[in-house]
Order: sequence, then structure tokens, then C-alpha cells
Amino acid sequence: MIQIFKRNKRRNITSFQVIIISFLGLILAGSLLLMLPISSRQGEFTSFPDALFTATSATCVTGLIVKDTATYWSVFGQIVILSLIQIGGMGVITIGLAVMRVSGMKIGLWHRSTMQSSISAPHVGGMVRFTGFILKMSLIVEAIGAALLFPVFCMDFGVVKGLWLSVFHSISAFCNAGFDLMGVRGQFSSLTSYGGNSYLCSVIMLLIVAGGIGFMVWNDIKTHKFRLKKYTLQSKIVLLTSLLLIVLPAIFFFINEFPGLPLHERITGSLFQSVTTRTAGFNSLDLTKMNESGISVMVILMLIGGSPGSTAGGMKTVTFAVLFLSAITVFRRKKDVQCFKRRISEDTVRSAGVVFFMYLVLFFASGIIISRAENLPMLTCLFETGSAIGTVGLTLGITTKLSMLSKVILMMLMFFGRVGGLTLIYAALPSSGSDKSRQPLENISIG
Repeated sequence: MIQIFKRNKRRNITSFQVIIISFLGLILAGSLLLMLPISSRQGEFTSFPDALFTATSATCVTGLIVKDTATYWSVFGQIVILSLIQIGGMGVITIGLAVMRVSGMKIGLWHRSTMQSSISAPHVGGMVRFTGFILKMSLIVEAIGAALLFPVFCMDFGVVKGLWLSVFHSISAFCNAGFDLMGVRGQFSSLTSYGGNSYLCSVIMLLIVAGGIGFMVWNDIKTHKFRLKKYTLQSKIVLLTSLLLIVLPAIFFFINEFPGLPLHERITGSLFQSVTTRTAGFNSLDLTKMNESGISVMVILMLIGGSPGSTAGGMKTVTFAVLFLSAITVFRRKKDVQCFKRRISEDTVRSAGVVFFMYLVLFFASGIIISRAENLPMLTCLFETGSAIGTVGLTLGITTKLSMLSKVILMMLMFFGRVGGLTLIYAALPSSGSDKSRQPLENISIG
């Protein structure tokens, strides 16, 4: 990746192409490592398709798995998976820029521009400083998370294994990956054995939210503290939208799901499913026991995902908010999309519409193909494709049973969801430059 950085001018590689190549290179390297006998508990070679699926899921911080992480992979294999999660969560370009900085290499404007594209930053200024902030914040939050989780895991598994479980789950939760090591209590069980532990679930939820609101928002919080009026428009939208997308679905789940649980477990379970559905991938309750309305709400939340410049995937909270505000603008017959006394540009509104369209088409088309290929219920397949393209990792238990065709589709969706649809389009299509002329205007009927 650093060689790509160094030779970019001679090869005329765009920032978007570097992002894609970096993620693909990391996935391939992770796949090769996971194939080695040292990566499995039985000391046997892992097939390339299974290793590739696992590496793709880890790098794209998704959490869909075909092999139980705790019982199939050795400690070395788990370390490889955790490394892929960490690099994929913070961003391959972020890690590359940090390595360049530490090694004393010159960081030019092109490198800063690539970093800007990688984290969807509004401007290129301060990218080197911001890279340091991302690394420091990630390590500090993950360390705090591990310390908070340690008492629970230490009591259940002992000091050494408890420490490893604490570190693994803290990083996995902050990076919104959803990988877990609870298979020792039941393969593919996620955190269901701790569904009644409100303390552990609360720590996991806080880590998920911390990673999912985005580093730019945290930079605003660090700079302006509680002076909310000084926050950027994006930070205000992210915080408000994230709050609503946690509280409102939690109320819905509390009313419609989990009727047999004690009150405190029902409250914790409702909040946990609301938080984890937007790209984290852990589950503290058996999702197969939920009714279709609850599953449908979870699919919507998975598609929305986290926020720009975060460890989360999905079409992003800001995209959802802009589309909602655009609809309100049309309903009220206003000219400009506005929020918090600021006007949102037409380019932003158009980009939001394009992202939504791409996600919707890929989500439905993939669900239809998998449903036909596997002869499975459509809602179950849409849950799987929504989980993949939203880089969530939740499943209704069909991932390990899918054919190679369906697994390839899921890998492509995971990659699309992590890298971003616009990044892929911009990398594939050359810039057409500015329009020197405009065609005649003619109105058409809508609705």
C-alpha cells in the first residue's frame, strides 16, 4: 500500500482506486494467512473460499461468518481476524498514512486528498493531525472498553483468557464488526449467553455507539465540548439522527418483542437490538424468535447503518437524514433543503439520492437471487443481504448453509458496503469534467 502511495503520480492512480486496491490487498493477505494450518485449531488448511469469506467479513467489519470464530480458529487465526477488524475499522488508508508519518516519509497533498476521500472529510486541511487523532482515540476507547469488560470475562474465564476476550470484544464492538468468541458456550451464539447481563450489554452498546458516530463528530466534541451551537452541521445531524434511531426502534422492540422476559432484560434487549442492528452485528437475544414486523424494522436499520467517517457501514445516518429533509422540503413546497438554520447543497441531496438508489437496488436484487438460488423465504434472504451491504453481521442462521454463489454475492455486498458505492463508481468511471454547455430545460410530471 505504501508503494502505491509512493508511485501514484507515475501510475496516475486516483484516490478512489487506491482505497479499493488497499482494501482488496488487505483481504487477500488476510485470506492467505487464514488458510495456513497454524490459523485453525485442528492444524489443517482452510479452504480458500472460507478463508476469503472470513477475511472479507473481518476487513469490511461485518461479522458474517462461515466458521465459528471461537471453536474453529486458533489463537493465531483469531489474532489475524482481530488485526483485519482493527485495520478495516480505522481504515486502511489511515493506517498507511500513520506508517508513513512514523517512518518519516513525506506526506504530500495527494496523500492527504486520499485520506480525505477515505473518511469522507469535508476538506483536505489538517489530515495528518486528524489521522493521529483517529489512532489515539481508537486505542484509548478500546483500552477503556477492555478494562470495563475484564471483570465479567475474568470471573467467567480466568485472568488470561478473560483479558483476551475483553480486548477482542472491545475492538470488535468499537469497530462495529460483530465478531465474538462466545462460541465456546454454543457455536454461532454471539452474546446470547449474556443477554441478561445489563452491565456487559451496556458497555458493548457504548462501544458500538462510540465507533458508529464518526471520528469527525468526536473531533467536534473534543474541540467544542458541550457548546453544541459551535458543532458543524454534520455533527448536529449525526447526533440527532443517531439518538432518534436508537430510541424510537427500542420503543418499538419493547412494545412488540420479547414479551416473556423480565422487565430489565426486556429494556436492555430492546436497546441492544436497536443499537447493534446499525452495523455492529452482535445479538443478545435469539433473532429467530422475533416476528416479521421486528425483522423488517431491523432490515431498515441495517441499511441505514452508522455515520460518515466512522467504523460503521450502511448508507449512513446523514444520507437518511438528507433524504428525509428533502421530502419535508417538497411537502412544504420550499426551494432549499434546510436544517439547523443552514442550507444543504443540491449536490449533497443528489448524492444522497444516488447512494439510496444503489443500496436499494443491490439489496433487493441480491435478496431475490439468493432466495431463488437457495429456495429460502424472501424476508430471510433480505435480512441476510441487508446485513451484508450494511456491514452488520446479523443473520437468521442461513450463512453457513448457503451455496458458493450466494456467498460470493454476500462478499461483494460487504465490500460495497464498507468501501462505499460512490467510491467504487468514481474509481471505475473517469471524471467527465465540468459541463461547458447545458441542454434545454423541459418539465416532466412526478408522482
